[in-house]
Amino acid sequence: MSETAYANDVLVSADWAEDRLEEFQSDDPEYRLVEVDVDTEAYEEAHAPGAIGFNWETQLQDQTQRDILEKGDFEDLLGSHGITEDSTVVLYGDNSNWFAAYAYWQFKYYGHDDVRLLDGGREYWVENDYPTTDEVPSFSEQSYDAAGPRESIRAYRDDVEKAIDRGVPLVDVRSPEEYSGEVLAPPGLQETAQRGGHIPGAKNISWAAVTNDDGTFKTREELEDLYADEGIDGEGTTVAYCRIGERSSVAWFALHELLGYEDTVNYDGSWTEWGNLVDAPIETGE
Repeated sequence: MSETAYANDVLVSADWAEDRLEEFQSDDPEYRLVEVDVDTEAYEEAHAPGAIGFNWETQLQDQTQRDILEKGDFEDLLGSHGITEDSTVVLYGDNSNWFAAYAYWQFKYYGHDDVRLLDGGREYWVENDYPTTDEVPSFSEQSYDAAGPRESIRAYRDDVEKAIDRGVPLVDVRSPEEYSGEVLAPPGLQETAQRGGHIPGAKNISWAAVTNDDGTFKTREELEDLYADEGIDGEGTTVAYCRIGERSSVAWFALHELLGYEDTVNYDGSWTEWGNLVDAPIETGE
């Protein structure tokens, strides 16, 4: 096995996607390409031919409560865009796949078997002059039947409380400034918590540490070493979190999907929940 060989076929190259653009543009639901961004402004300007555009903020979250989509809403969203549970779905997006990774995790939560990430995301595709268009595709509506939810990949508040008590590894993938409590959110983004800091015992391994400068994922050997340096080797449960659950989805993808550390879970409530809880334990500083 080469050092770049990951646990399974969940990551595709831009060349792989370019070779299948005809299939992605076909009304046949076998292949679907989806761009997932925090909003759809960039998508509307230019995107990969055949790519569907999902707005993370308005389409992949419940608009009443801060949570992922209910199962029925997830089924409706996918079916209305010509996706079935048997489709090979390739996701990509901005910020080195922050929101695409979150969508990937949500697809897996609802039991979609064949979903993949496009290595490097939107920036890699555009900056390396792969084909783009401003044409929005329209596909025949399909029936989507979700198999999940698969709770084995998700952590809730009480799971985190138990993890603290048991000394389960927690990975805080935010910036060092967020981790220490110096700031509550990345520059330019909304502050969503009352208090700064991190969950007691959490290791600060930035989401950005798993990717190269061009947004592609590092090799298997590099990823293994990165986490092993903090005592994380796939033995037992590992909990990843960030501010709103999107950056931690990148780390979850690296750990669970690329390295095959099957007991890795994503705490999507993340700091927006924990930093607003009354009497929740918090540590500050490095």
